[in-house]
Amino acid sequence: MKRQTNLMYRIVEMENLYSAWLKAHKGKQGDPAVLDYEKNLDENLLRLKRDLMSGNAVTGNYHFFTISDPKVRKICAAPFSERIMHHALMNICSHRFEKHLIQNSCATRKGKGTKIALEKATFYTKRFRWFVKLDIRKYFDTIDHIILKNKLNTMFKDKDVIELFSDIINSYQADNLKGVSIGNLTSQYFANHYLSQADHYATEQLKTHGYIRYMDDILFFGNDKQLLISQCNAFISFVEKTLNLEFKQIVHDRTTGGVPFLGYRLYPYFVRLNRRSKKRFKTKMRAAYYNLEQRQWSESDFQQHVLPLLAFTEKADTLKLRKNVLQHIQG
Repeated sequence: MKRQTNLMYRIVEMENLYSAWLKAHKGKQGDPAVLDYEKNLDENLLRLKRDLMSGNAVTGNYHFFTISDPKVRKICAAPFSERIMHHALMNICSHRFEKHLIQNSCATRKGKGTKIALEKATFYTKRFRWFVKLDIRKYFDTIDHIILKNKLNTMFKDKDVIELFSDIINSYQADNLKGVSIGNLTSQYFANHYLSQADHYATEQLKTHGYIRYMDDILFFGNDKQLLISQCNAFISFVEKTLNLEFKQIVHDRTTGGVPFLGYRLYPYFVRLNRRSKKRFKTKMRAAYYNLEQRQWSESDFQQHVLPLLAFTEKADTLKLRKNVLQHIQG
């Protein structure tokens, strides 16, 4: 497979930079930093183009904050100009990342989001008797910079692109030469690609009967429990040695008892929210209605926050839950 070359010329084309701006400002039109940038949009995009062409693009001026939904995470918010740069990069480079991914890798891919991941996992839940669930300990913070850069060097030939990727990787460290920032578009692609080698090992070397990955949430399926656990142990050993990662304790059970995945619990013929997701839905809906009633949010703000919550719950059999929550809040 040939490495990509001359990509930077395509990245800095004004048409691509305008496209990147449109993506970066989506849903953030009222943000003061976004409004300030757009006062002189053409001039700012031309400046970004010059910086990229000269190799002087700034990376890493992050604003850090912590969220605890559903678990505590340190988020790195890049300045708006850097977010445009990330979109410009991935507009052109995402196709190359895509070529390395197997069909059942479902994160950070067009047309392969949570819905598809759940559909695939549900299909395997119906077909097989046993599952094993694997999670990587502090995944984003333990991605090895040297291993990641070596992977990117085999994919891209364009020196300017490789150097820019390297600058973005170097702009964040959770530990000594480890970690990619949660919050960057580029980090999502890096993190998803980092495990693509493991995907191929599972499907091509171990020849697993059922395998699906959504970022670092990994499911194996099979009808022979001992064979399945043996395959997972081999997979864990491969990933720990090759990618320098550490796994949490494995979870295995019969599929009829429910498969935990992406905030849901999947059964052969129905889907439930897990306990944490139910609690989160109830808490956030109450908070949203309170903000609306207190006029802290407009109707538009309310819809912006509530619609994703409803969309999340609608992927499971939650009609009764949604009705009960809405009746309780409104009553």
